[in-house]
Amino acid sequence: MKTQIFLVSGILLFSLSCKQNHEGHKDNVADHHGLYEHDEEHEHPVIHLTSYNDKYEYFIESTPLVKGEESELRIHVTRLSDFKPLESGSLSVTLKYEGDNESPIESETNILHGIGIIHFHPEKAGAAGLLLVIKEDTEITEELIPGVIVHAEHDEVHHLSEADYAESNNTSYFTKEQSWKIDFATVVPAIQPFGQVIKAAARVSPAIGNEVVVVARAAGIISYSSTDLLEGKEVSTGERLFAISGSNMADNNLAVRYAEAKNNFEKAQANYERMKALAEEQIVSQRNLLEAANEYENARSVFNNLRNNFNETGQSVVSPMNGYIKQLYIANGMYAEAGQPVVTVAGNNRLLLTADVAQRYASMLKDIRSANIRNYISGETYTLEELNGKILSHGLAANHKSFLIPVHLEIENNGSFYSGSMVEIYLHTLGNDKALVVPNSSLLEEQGEFFIWVQVHPELFEKRVVKTGTTDGFLTEITEGLKADERIVSRGAVMVKLARVSGTIDAHDGHFH
Repeated sequence: MKTQIFLVSGILLFSLSCKQNHEGHKDNVADHHGLYEHDEEHEHPVIHLTSYNDKYEYFIESTPLVKGEESELRIHVTRLSDFKPLESGSLSVTLKYEGDNESPIESETNILHGIGIIHFHPEKAGAAGLLLVIKEDTEITEELIPGVIVHAEHDEVHHLSEADYAESNNTSYFTKEQSWKIDFATVVPAIQPFGQVIKAAARVSPAIGNEVVVVARAAGIISYSSTDLLEGKEVSTGERLFAISGSNMADNNLAVRYAEAKNNFEKAQANYERMKALAEEQIVSQRNLLEAANEYENARSVFNNLRNNFNETGQSVVSPMNGYIKQLYIANGMYAEAGQPVVTVAGNNRLLLTADVAQRYASMLKDIRSANIRNYISGETYTLEELNGKILSHGLAANHKSFLIPVHLEIENNGSFYSGSMVEIYLHTLGNDKALVVPNSSLLEEQGEFFIWVQVHPELFEKRVVKTGTTDGFLTEITEGLKADERIVSRGAVMVKLARVSGTIDAHDGHFH
Protein backbone atom coordinates (compact mmCIF):
# COMPACT_ATOMS: atom_id res chain seq x y z
CA MET A 1 0.00 0.00 0.00
CA LYS A 2 1.01 3.62 -0.45
CA THR A 3 0.65 6.70 1.71
CA GLN A 4 1.32 10.28 0.53
CA ILE A 5 2.50 12.59 3.33
CA PHE A 6 3.85 16.10 2.81
CA LEU A 7 6.11 18.45 4.74
CA VAL A 8 6.28 22.04 3.49
CA SER A 9 9.56 23.81 4.37
CA GLY A 10 10.43 26.69 2.09
CA ILE A 11 10.37 25.09 -1.32
CA LEU A 12 11.29 21.63 -0.04
CA LEU A 13 8.48 19.08 0.03
CA PHE A 14 8.81 15.47 1.17
CA SER A 15 6.49 12.67 0.13
CA LEU A 16 6.63 9.29 1.83
CA SER A 17 5.42 6.57 -0.50
CA CYS A 18 4.85 2.96 0.51
CA LYS A 19 5.14 0.86 -2.63
CA GLN A 20 2.18 -1.26 -3.68
CA ASN A 21 2.83 -4.93 -3.02
CA HIS A 22 3.30 -7.43 -5.80
CA GLU A 23 -0.11 -9.06 -5.28
CA GLY A 24 -1.70 -5.98 -6.93
CA HIS A 25 -3.65 -4.70 -3.91
CA LYS A 26 -5.08 -1.19 -4.26
CA ASP A 27 -3.30 1.71 -2.60
CA ASN A 28 -4.79 3.15 0.58
CA VAL A 29 -4.47 6.88 1.17
CA ALA A 30 -4.24 8.11 4.76
CA ASP A 31 -7.56 9.22 6.12
CA HIS A 32 -8.45 12.66 7.44
CA HIS A 33 -7.67 11.68 11.03
CA GLY A 34 -3.94 11.99 10.32
CA LEU A 35 -3.22 8.25 10.50
CA TYR A 36 -0.83 6.73 7.98
CA GLU A 37 0.45 3.23 7.34
CA HIS A 38 4.03 2.05 6.83
CA ASP A 39 5.17 -0.84 4.72
CA GLU A 40 8.51 -1.07 6.49
CA GLU A 41 9.92 -3.47 3.91
CA HIS A 42 9.23 -1.25 0.90
CA GLU A 43 8.98 2.31 2.24
CA HIS A 44 10.70 4.78 -0.11
CA PRO A 45 10.67 8.46 0.90
CA VAL A 46 10.54 10.88 -2.00
CA ILE A 47 11.80 14.47 -2.01
CA HIS A 48 10.00 17.10 -4.11
CA LEU A 49 11.76 20.32 -5.14
CA THR A 50 10.07 23.12 -7.09
CA SER A 51 11.51 26.31 -8.51
CA TYR A 52 10.56 28.96 -11.10
CA ASN A 53 12.33 31.56 -13.15
CA ASP A 54 11.14 33.74 -16.01
CA LYS A 55 11.32 30.89 -18.50
CA TYR A 56 10.90 27.48 -16.85
CA GLU A 57 9.20 25.57 -14.06
CA TYR A 58 11.55 23.01 -12.48
CA PHE A 59 9.96 20.10 -10.65
CA ILE A 60 12.34 17.52 -9.17
CA GLU A 61 11.46 14.15 -7.68
CA SER A 62 14.33 12.46 -5.91
CA THR A 63 15.14 9.62 -3.60
CA PRO A 64 16.76 10.94 -0.41
CA LEU A 65 20.32 12.21 -0.74
CA VAL A 66 22.30 10.08 1.71
CA LYS A 67 26.06 10.03 2.17
CA GLY A 68 27.60 7.05 0.39
CA GLU A 69 24.37 6.06 -1.41
CA GLU A 70 23.28 6.67 -4.98
CA SER A 71 20.22 8.86 -5.52
CA GLU A 72 18.15 9.36 -8.65
CA LEU A 73 16.70 12.75 -9.56
CA ARG A 74 13.86 12.94 -12.09
CA ILE A 75 13.69 16.53 -13.33
CA HIS A 76 10.60 17.85 -15.14
CA VAL A 77 11.19 21.04 -17.13
CA THR A 78 8.08 22.97 -18.23
CA ARG A 79 8.05 26.08 -20.40
CA LEU A 80 6.12 28.84 -18.65
CA SER A 81 5.11 30.39 -21.98
CA ASP A 82 2.62 27.58 -22.65
CA PHE A 83 3.13 25.10 -19.77
CA LYS A 84 4.27 22.43 -22.21
CA PRO A 85 7.38 20.27 -21.74
CA LEU A 86 10.80 21.30 -22.97
CA GLU A 87 11.03 18.73 -25.74
CA SER A 88 14.82 18.58 -26.01
CA GLY A 89 17.99 20.09 -24.64
CA SER A 90 20.99 19.28 -22.49
CA LEU A 91 20.86 19.43 -18.68
CA SER A 92 23.75 19.80 -16.27
CA VAL A 93 23.09 19.49 -12.51
CA THR A 94 25.69 20.39 -9.89
CA LEU A 95 25.33 19.55 -6.19
CA LYS A 96 27.07 22.40 -4.37
CA TYR A 97 27.63 22.23 -0.61
CA GLU A 98 27.06 25.39 1.37
CA GLY A 99 30.36 27.04 2.29
CA ASP A 100 32.34 24.52 0.23
CA ASN A 101 33.28 25.45 -3.32
CA GLU A 102 35.91 22.73 -3.74
CA SER A 103 33.86 19.52 -3.81
CA PRO A 104 30.84 19.98 -6.08
CA ILE A 105 29.31 16.92 -7.72
CA GLU A 106 28.25 17.39 -11.33
CA SER A 107 26.18 15.18 -13.61
CA GLU A 108 24.84 15.68 -17.12
CA THR A 109 21.99 14.24 -19.18
CA ASN A 110 19.69 15.07 -22.07
CA ILE A 111 16.12 16.26 -21.68
CA LEU A 112 13.61 14.27 -23.69
CA HIS A 113 9.93 15.25 -23.72
CA GLY A 114 10.37 17.41 -20.64
CA ILE A 115 12.21 14.92 -18.42
CA GLY A 116 15.87 14.49 -17.55
CA ILE A 117 17.22 11.83 -15.13
CA ILE A 118 20.34 12.46 -13.02
CA HIS A 119 22.19 10.15 -10.60
CA PHE A 120 24.27 11.41 -7.66
CA HIS A 121 26.57 9.54 -5.23
CA PRO A 122 27.42 12.12 -2.53
CA GLU A 123 30.45 11.36 -0.39
CA LYS A 124 29.69 13.71 2.50
CA ALA A 125 26.68 15.02 4.42
CA GLY A 126 25.54 18.61 4.77
CA ALA A 127 23.35 21.40 3.45
CA ALA A 128 23.60 22.00 -0.27
CA GLY A 129 21.94 23.43 -3.34
CA LEU A 130 21.33 22.25 -6.90
CA LEU A 131 22.59 24.33 -9.81
CA LEU A 132 20.66 23.45 -12.97
CA VAL A 133 22.03 24.56 -16.33
CA ILE A 134 19.83 24.01 -19.39
CA LYS A 135 21.16 24.47 -22.90
CA GLU A 136 18.42 24.79 -25.51
CA ASP A 137 19.94 25.35 -28.95
CA THR A 138 22.34 28.24 -28.27
CA GLU A 139 20.50 29.63 -25.22
CA ILE A 140 21.74 28.77 -21.73
CA THR A 141 19.53 29.12 -18.61
CA GLU A 142 20.76 28.66 -15.04
CA GLU A 143 18.72 28.09 -11.88
CA LEU A 144 19.99 27.57 -8.31
CA ILE A 145 17.67 25.59 -6.03
CA PRO A 146 18.68 25.86 -2.34
CA GLY A 147 17.50 23.87 0.66
CA VAL A 148 18.85 20.42 -0.28
CA ILE A 149 20.02 18.18 2.56
CA VAL A 150 22.50 15.33 2.20
CA HIS A 151 21.85 13.03 5.18
CA ALA A 152 24.64 11.34 7.06
CA GLU A 153 22.62 8.13 7.55
CA HIS A 154 19.55 6.63 5.93
CA ASP A 155 17.81 6.41 9.33
CA GLU A 156 17.56 10.22 9.41
CA VAL A 157 14.99 10.00 6.63
CA HIS A 158 12.99 7.09 8.06
CA HIS A 159 12.63 8.61 11.53
CA LEU A 160 10.94 11.85 10.54
CA SER A 161 8.40 12.76 13.18
CA GLU A 162 4.74 12.09 12.43
CA ALA A 163 3.99 15.58 13.76
CA ASP A 164 6.07 17.08 10.93
CA TYR A 165 3.68 15.83 8.28
CA ALA A 166 0.46 17.35 7.00
CA GLU A 167 -1.97 15.21 5.07
CA SER A 168 -5.41 15.88 3.66
CA ASN A 169 -8.17 14.13 1.78
CA ASN A 170 -8.93 17.47 0.14
CA THR A 171 -6.15 17.20 -2.44
CA SER A 172 -5.93 16.07 -6.03
CA TYR A 173 -3.01 14.45 -7.83
CA PHE A 174 -2.39 15.62 -11.37
CA THR A 175 0.88 14.46 -12.88
CA LYS A 176 3.09 16.59 -15.10
CA GLU A 177 2.56 14.18 -17.96
CA GLN A 178 -1.18 14.75 -17.69
CA SER A 179 -0.97 18.54 -17.37
CA TRP A 180 1.27 18.66 -20.45
CA LYS A 181 -1.50 17.07 -22.52
CA ILE A 182 -4.17 19.70 -21.79
CA ASP A 183 -4.54 23.47 -21.69
CA PHE A 184 -3.03 23.92 -18.24
CA ALA A 185 -1.27 26.71 -16.35
CA THR A 186 -0.58 27.99 -12.87
CA VAL A 187 -0.03 31.56 -11.68
CA VAL A 188 0.68 33.53 -8.54
CA PRO A 189 -2.24 35.84 -7.60
CA ALA A 190 -1.70 39.48 -8.49
CA ILE A 191 -1.97 42.42 -6.11
CA GLN A 192 -3.01 45.47 -8.10
CA PRO A 193 -5.30 48.50 -8.05
CA PHE A 194 -8.84 47.30 -8.55
CA GLY A 195 -11.32 50.13 -8.64
CA GLN A 196 -15.08 49.91 -8.58
CA VAL A 197 -16.50 47.74 -11.36
CA ILE A 198 -20.02 48.42 -12.62
CA LYS A 199 -21.64 45.36 -14.16
CA ALA A 200 -24.52 45.80 -16.59
CA ALA A 201 -26.16 44.34 -19.67
CA ALA A 202 -25.79 46.27 -22.92
CA ARG A 203 -27.69 46.31 -26.21
CA VAL A 204 -25.73 45.96 -29.45
CA SER A 205 -26.69 48.15 -32.42
CA PRO A 206 -24.91 49.63 -35.45
CA ALA A 207 -22.73 52.61 -34.65
CA ILE A 208 -24.00 56.08 -35.43
CA GLY A 209 -23.62 56.70 -39.19
CA ASN A 210 -23.23 53.00 -39.83
CA GLU A 211 -26.87 52.37 -40.73
CA VAL A 212 -28.90 53.83 -43.63
CA VAL A 213 -32.65 53.63 -44.26
CA VAL A 214 -33.48 53.65 -47.99
CA VAL A 215 -36.85 55.16 -48.95
CA ALA A 216 -38.91 54.93 -52.12
CA ARG A 217 -38.50 58.09 -54.18
CA ALA A 218 -41.57 57.27 -56.24
CA ALA A 219 -44.70 55.21 -55.78
CA GLY A 220 -44.85 51.81 -57.43
CA ILE A 221 -44.68 48.04 -57.19
CA ILE A 222 -41.63 46.41 -55.51
CA SER A 223 -39.69 43.93 -57.65
CA TYR A 224 -36.75 42.14 -55.98
CA SER A 225 -33.58 41.84 -58.06
CA SER A 226 -32.86 38.27 -56.86
CA THR A 227 -34.50 35.42 -55.02
CA ASP A 228 -31.93 35.49 -52.18
CA LEU A 229 -32.69 39.07 -51.14
CA LEU A 230 -33.17 38.31 -47.44
CA GLU A 231 -32.41 39.97 -44.14
CA GLY A 232 -28.80 39.30 -43.18
CA LYS A 233 -27.51 39.16 -46.75
CA GLU A 234 -24.21 40.96 -47.27
CA VAL A 235 -24.31 43.76 -49.87
CA SER A 236 -21.78 46.16 -51.35
CA THR A 237 -21.99 49.82 -52.30
CA GLY A 238 -24.00 50.35 -55.49
CA GLU A 239 -25.35 46.78 -55.60
CA ARG A 240 -28.87 46.70 -57.10
CA LEU A 241 -31.41 45.45 -54.56
CA PHE A 242 -34.81 45.89 -56.28
CA ALA A 243 -36.85 48.11 -58.56
CA ILE A 244 -39.97 50.18 -57.91
CA SER A 245 -42.14 50.32 -61.00
CA GLY A 246 -45.36 52.25 -61.67
CA SER A 247 -45.61 51.42 -65.39
CA ASN A 248 -48.86 49.48 -64.99
CA MET A 249 -50.55 52.11 -62.84
CA ALA A 250 -53.12 54.60 -64.17
CA ASP A 251 -52.20 57.39 -61.75
CA ASN A 252 -48.73 58.70 -61.00
CA ASN A 253 -47.26 56.45 -63.69
CA LEU A 254 -43.48 56.81 -63.47
CA ALA A 255 -42.92 55.50 -66.98
CA VAL A 256 -45.23 58.19 -68.38
CA ARG A 257 -43.46 60.86 -66.33
CA TYR A 258 -40.08 59.64 -67.54
CA ALA A 259 -41.17 59.67 -71.19
CA GLU A 260 -42.72 63.10 -70.77
CA ALA A 261 -39.57 64.53 -69.18
CA LYS A 262 -37.45 63.02 -71.92
CA ASN A 263 -39.64 64.48 -74.65
CA ASN A 264 -39.71 67.91 -73.00
CA PHE A 265 -35.92 67.85 -72.68
CA GLU A 266 -35.38 66.87 -76.31
CA LYS A 267 -37.87 69.52 -77.48
CA ALA A 268 -36.30 72.26 -75.34
CA GLN A 269 -32.83 71.25 -76.48
CA ALA A 270 -33.80 71.44 -80.15
CA ASN A 271 -35.52 74.81 -79.67
CA TYR A 272 -32.50 76.20 -77.85
CA GLU A 273 -30.13 75.07 -80.60
CA ARG A 274 -32.39 76.68 -83.23
CA MET A 275 -32.59 79.93 -81.26
CA LYS A 276 -28.81 80.09 -80.93
CA ALA A 277 -28.42 79.81 -84.71
CA LEU A 278 -31.06 82.53 -85.33
CA ALA A 279 -29.56 84.82 -82.71
CA GLU A 280 -26.18 84.66 -84.45
CA GLU A 281 -27.90 85.97 -87.60
CA GLN A 282 -29.75 88.54 -85.45
CA ILE A 283 -33.09 87.17 -86.59
CA VAL A 284 -34.32 86.72 -82.98
CA SER A 285 -33.68 88.92 -80.00
CA GLN A 286 -31.46 88.07 -77.04
CA ARG A 287 -34.57 87.96 -74.89
CA ASN A 288 -36.01 85.09 -76.97
CA LEU A 289 -32.67 83.28 -76.76
CA LEU A 290 -32.57 83.59 -72.94
CA GLU A 291 -36.12 82.27 -72.65
CA ALA A 292 -35.20 79.26 -74.81
CA ALA A 293 -32.06 78.66 -72.75
CA ASN A 294 -34.06 78.80 -69.52
CA GLU A 295 -36.62 76.29 -70.80
CA TYR A 296 -33.78 74.00 -71.90
CA GLU A 297 -32.01 74.08 -68.50
CA ASN A 298 -35.26 73.41 -66.63
CA ALA A 299 -36.15 70.47 -68.86
CA ARG A 300 -32.64 69.06 -68.61
CA SER A 301 -32.66 69.25 -64.78
CA VAL A 302 -36.00 67.42 -64.58
CA PHE A 303 -34.90 64.74 -67.03
CA ASN A 304 -31.46 64.21 -65.46
CA ASN A 305 -33.06 63.81 -62.03
CA LEU A 306 -35.37 61.11 -63.34
CA ARG A 307 -32.63 59.49 -65.43
CA ASN A 308 -30.18 59.31 -62.50
CA ASN A 309 -32.70 57.81 -60.13
CA PHE A 310 -35.11 56.03 -62.40
CA ASN A 311 -35.42 54.44 -65.81
CA GLU A 312 -38.29 53.56 -68.10
CA THR A 313 -39.37 50.79 -65.73
CA GLY A 314 -39.10 52.76 -62.47
CA GLN A 315 -36.73 53.42 -59.57
CA SER A 316 -33.64 51.23 -59.21
CA VAL A 317 -32.86 50.81 -55.49
CA VAL A 318 -29.16 50.19 -54.75
CA SER A 319 -27.20 49.65 -51.54
CA PRO A 320 -25.78 52.93 -50.20
CA MET A 321 -22.89 51.23 -48.38
CA ASN A 322 -21.02 48.01 -47.71
CA GLY A 323 -22.82 45.99 -45.06
CA TYR A 324 -25.80 43.72 -44.74
CA ILE A 325 -29.56 43.98 -45.09
CA LYS A 326 -30.81 44.61 -41.59
CA GLN A 327 -34.53 44.85 -42.39
CA LEU A 328 -36.84 44.63 -45.39
CA TYR A 329 -40.03 46.63 -44.90
CA ILE A 330 -41.99 45.63 -48.01
CA ALA A 331 -42.35 42.19 -49.58
CA ASN A 332 -41.78 41.45 -53.23
CA GLY A 333 -44.77 42.52 -55.38
CA MET A 334 -46.26 44.94 -52.85
CA TYR A 335 -47.03 48.63 -53.42
CA ALA A 336 -44.82 51.34 -51.89
CA GLU A 337 -45.69 54.99 -51.48
CA ALA A 338 -43.17 57.72 -52.28
CA GLY A 339 -41.13 58.47 -49.13
CA GLN A 340 -41.93 55.11 -47.53
CA PRO A 341 -38.94 53.15 -46.03
CA VAL A 342 -38.22 50.03 -48.07
CA VAL A 343 -34.95 48.64 -46.67
CA THR A 344 -32.35 49.29 -43.96
CA VAL A 345 -28.70 48.59 -44.78
CA ALA A 346 -26.29 48.44 -41.83
CA GLY A 347 -22.56 48.18 -41.60
CA ASN A 348 -21.26 45.52 -39.25
CA ASN A 349 -17.74 46.79 -38.67
CA ARG A 350 -18.52 49.35 -35.94
CA LEU A 351 -21.09 48.72 -33.22
CA LEU A 352 -22.73 50.79 -30.52
CA LEU A 353 -23.14 49.32 -27.02
CA THR A 354 -25.76 50.92 -24.80
CA ALA A 355 -25.65 49.87 -21.17
CA ASP A 356 -28.20 50.92 -18.56
CA VAL A 357 -26.79 51.26 -15.05
CA ALA A 358 -28.49 51.84 -11.73
CA GLN A 359 -28.79 55.37 -10.36
CA ARG A 360 -26.61 54.54 -7.36
CA TYR A 361 -23.59 54.54 -9.72
CA ALA A 362 -24.35 58.04 -11.07
CA SER A 363 -21.47 59.71 -9.24
CA MET A 364 -18.98 57.12 -10.56
CA LEU A 365 -19.82 57.41 -14.25
CA LYS A 366 -17.48 60.36 -14.79
CA ASP A 367 -14.59 58.17 -13.55
CA ILE A 368 -15.12 55.34 -16.06
CA ARG A 369 -11.88 54.77 -17.94
CA SER A 370 -12.26 51.39 -19.60
CA ALA A 371 -14.50 48.38 -19.93
CA ASN A 372 -14.52 44.63 -20.52
CA ILE A 373 -17.17 43.10 -22.76
CA ARG A 374 -18.39 39.51 -22.44
CA ASN A 375 -20.12 38.02 -25.46
CA TYR A 376 -23.05 35.85 -24.34
CA ILE A 377 -22.96 33.94 -27.64
CA SER A 378 -19.30 32.86 -27.65
CA GLY A 379 -18.65 33.18 -23.92
CA GLU A 380 -15.45 35.13 -24.67
CA THR A 381 -14.49 38.30 -22.81
CA TYR A 382 -12.63 41.17 -24.51
CA THR A 383 -11.10 44.40 -23.29
CA LEU A 384 -12.23 47.67 -24.82
CA GLU A 385 -8.71 48.11 -26.17
CA GLU A 386 -8.77 44.72 -27.91
CA LEU A 387 -11.87 45.81 -29.81
CA ASN A 388 -10.41 49.25 -30.66
CA GLY A 389 -13.30 50.69 -28.71
CA LYS A 390 -13.97 53.92 -26.89
CA ILE A 391 -16.38 55.31 -24.33
CA LEU A 392 -18.66 57.79 -26.08
CA SER A 393 -20.79 59.26 -23.32
CA HIS A 394 -22.91 58.64 -20.27
CA GLY A 395 -26.31 60.02 -19.48
CA LEU A 396 -26.83 62.92 -17.11
CA ALA A 397 -30.41 61.91 -16.38
CA ALA A 398 -32.26 58.68 -15.79
CA ASN A 399 -34.51 57.19 -18.44
CA HIS A 400 -38.12 58.03 -17.52
CA LYS A 401 -39.25 54.50 -18.46
CA SER A 402 -36.64 52.36 -16.72
CA PHE A 403 -35.15 54.90 -14.28
CA LEU A 404 -31.68 53.73 -15.38
CA ILE A 405 -28.79 55.84 -16.70
CA PRO A 406 -27.46 55.01 -20.20
CA VAL A 407 -23.76 54.61 -20.95
CA HIS A 408 -22.68 54.46 -24.61
CA LEU A 409 -19.58 52.72 -25.99
CA GLU A 410 -18.40 52.04 -29.52
CA ILE A 411 -16.40 48.96 -30.53
CA GLU A 412 -14.99 47.37 -33.65
CA ASN A 413 -16.75 44.12 -34.49
CA ASN A 414 -14.31 41.21 -34.56
CA GLY A 415 -16.93 38.99 -36.16
CA SER A 416 -18.42 37.57 -32.96
CA PHE A 417 -20.94 40.33 -32.17
CA TYR A 418 -24.37 40.74 -33.74
CA SER A 419 -26.54 43.82 -33.92
CA GLY A 420 -29.68 43.37 -31.86
CA SER A 421 -28.06 41.00 -29.36
CA MET A 422 -27.10 41.59 -25.73
CA VAL A 423 -23.67 41.53 -24.10
CA GLU A 424 -22.41 41.73 -20.54
CA ILE A 425 -20.29 44.76 -19.79
CA TYR A 426 -17.94 45.58 -16.90
CA LEU A 427 -17.24 49.31 -16.58
CA HIS A 428 -13.93 50.17 -14.87
CA THR A 429 -13.62 53.23 -12.69
CA LEU A 430 -10.45 54.75 -11.27
CA GLY A 431 -9.32 53.32 -7.96
CA ASN A 432 -6.22 53.35 -5.77
CA ASP A 433 -7.10 50.50 -3.42
CA LYS A 434 -5.13 47.35 -4.17
CA ALA A 435 -6.74 43.93 -4.14
CA LEU A 436 -5.67 40.30 -4.41
CA VAL A 437 -7.05 39.12 -7.76
CA VAL A 438 -7.07 35.81 -9.64
CA PRO A 439 -8.13 34.87 -13.18
CA ASN A 440 -11.81 33.96 -13.46
CA SER A 441 -10.75 30.65 -15.01
CA SER A 442 -9.24 29.69 -11.64
CA LEU A 443 -12.59 29.78 -9.87
CA LEU A 444 -14.93 26.81 -9.72
CA GLU A 445 -18.34 26.85 -8.09
CA GLU A 446 -19.74 24.04 -6.00
CA GLN A 447 -22.96 24.19 -4.00
CA GLY A 448 -22.94 27.97 -3.98
CA GLU A 449 -19.32 28.29 -2.85
CA PHE A 450 -16.26 29.18 -4.91
CA PHE A 451 -13.02 27.27 -4.60
CA ILE A 452 -9.53 27.34 -6.11
CA TRP A 453 -6.92 24.63 -6.61
CA VAL A 454 -3.82 25.75 -4.68
CA GLN A 455 -0.55 24.13 -5.71
CA VAL A 456 1.25 22.15 -3.01
CA HIS A 457 3.78 21.06 -5.62
CA PRO A 458 3.37 20.78 -9.41
CA GLU A 459 1.68 17.37 -9.12
CA LEU A 460 -0.42 17.95 -5.99
CA PHE A 461 -3.19 20.53 -5.54
CA GLU A 462 -5.31 21.47 -2.54
CA LYS A 463 -8.96 22.39 -2.89
CA ARG A 464 -9.39 25.74 -1.14
CA VAL A 465 -12.71 27.49 -0.52
CA VAL A 466 -12.41 31.26 -1.02
CA LYS A 467 -14.54 34.36 -0.61
CA THR A 468 -14.88 36.50 -3.72
CA GLY A 469 -15.41 40.22 -4.21
CA THR A 470 -15.74 42.28 -7.38
CA THR A 471 -15.08 40.87 -10.85
CA ASP A 472 -14.28 42.69 -14.10
CA GLY A 473 -14.93 39.76 -16.42
CA PHE A 474 -11.27 38.66 -16.45
CA LEU A 475 -10.16 38.93 -12.84
CA THR A 476 -11.96 38.42 -9.54
CA GLU A 477 -11.04 39.89 -6.17
CA ILE A 478 -10.36 37.32 -3.42
CA THR A 479 -11.20 38.64 0.02
CA GLU A 480 -10.58 35.50 2.08
CA GLY A 481 -8.98 32.06 1.78
CA LEU A 482 -5.86 32.74 -0.32
CA LYS A 483 -2.40 34.19 0.32
CA ALA A 484 -0.52 36.36 -2.14
CA ASP A 485 2.45 33.97 -2.40
CA GLU A 486 0.43 30.82 -3.12
CA ARG A 487 0.48 29.48 -6.68
CA ILE A 488 -2.89 28.45 -8.11
CA VAL A 489 -4.25 26.64 -11.15
CA SER A 490 -5.31 29.25 -13.72
CA ARG A 491 -6.17 26.94 -16.64
CA GLY A 492 -7.34 23.35 -16.42
CA ALA A 493 -8.98 23.64 -13.00
CA VAL A 494 -11.91 21.49 -14.12
CA MET A 495 -9.56 18.66 -15.15
CA VAL A 496 -7.85 18.75 -11.74
CA LYS A 497 -11.29 18.49 -10.13
CA LEU A 498 -12.24 15.55 -12.35
CA ALA A 499 -8.98 13.81 -11.50
CA ARG A 500 -9.87 13.98 -7.83
CA VAL A 501 -13.46 12.85 -8.37
CA SER A 502 -12.53 9.96 -10.64
CA GLY A 503 -9.87 8.66 -8.28
CA THR A 504 -8.19 6.92 -11.18
CA ILE A 505 -4.94 8.86 -11.19
CA ASP A 506 -1.93 7.18 -9.65
CA ALA A 507 0.01 9.94 -7.94
CA HIS A 508 3.28 8.21 -8.83
CA ASP A 509 2.39 6.84 -12.25
CA GLY A 510 5.66 6.94 -14.14
CA HIS A 511 7.49 8.31 -11.08
CA PHE A 512 9.14 6.97 -7.96
CA HIS A 513 7.64 4.05 -6.02
